[in-house]
Amino acid sequence: MPIRINLLAEAKALEDLRQRDPVKRVILVGVILLMLILAYSSSLVARTLVSRSEVSRLEDEIKSRESEYVGILQSQKDLVDHGLKLVALHKLSTNRFLIGNLLQTLTEPVSPDVQLTSLSVSHSYAQTPEVKSKPGERVTPKPATSKERIVLTLQARDNSDNPGDAVQIFKEKLSTNTYFSTLLRHTNEFRLVTLGAPQADPSGKPYLSFTLEARLPEKMR
Repeated sequence: MPIRINLLAEAKALEDLRQRDPVKRVILVGVILLMLILAYSSSLVARTLVSRSEVSRLEDEIKSRESEYVGILQSQKDLVDHGLKLVALHKLSTNRFLIGNLLQTLTEPVSPDVQLTSLSVSHSYAQTPEVKSKPGERVTPKPATSKERIVLTLQARDNSDNPGDAVQIFKEKLSTNTYFSTLLRHTNEFRLVTLGAPQADPSGKPYLSFTLEARLPEKMR
């Protein structure tokens, strides 16, 4: 029986051994893993770019809304300021001191023995500055106000037979007068400021000069 010798068997065996080499398998697995990592990294980069784009869009939207919010706050502040000013104007128009009513009351007879010679009305205001709200501070805005002070001064002559007797009667009648009692709110009254010495007019009739003063309750304007 003839003997056949396969000279390529050894080379084929070596080739099969190289193909089954575990190092190549590890390299192949490593390449596959590297490709997967690169693919995952690429997806992360893409997601990051999309997220940054979304963040940028939201920041632009917030900035646009912020200017709108500031405008709303300013409008609200202006509304409050105008409301306070309207209330102050209403108070001023309804509670202001009318000199005509005072003159009309003084024309009415109070005491036949007392003659009114002079009337003085002192009208002054104590100013309070405006309080403005500042950005970032919780300050309640307040309009400028003023405290109204009114002082009435009456100079008169007591022409009674016994000068000095009618002074107290005149003072009490003024303080209890309906107009003055409402004006002074029952807390203030006329007070005697000066009382002169008895004198005589050209006809020789004696008289006595005196001064009464009344301070009206202070009002915030």
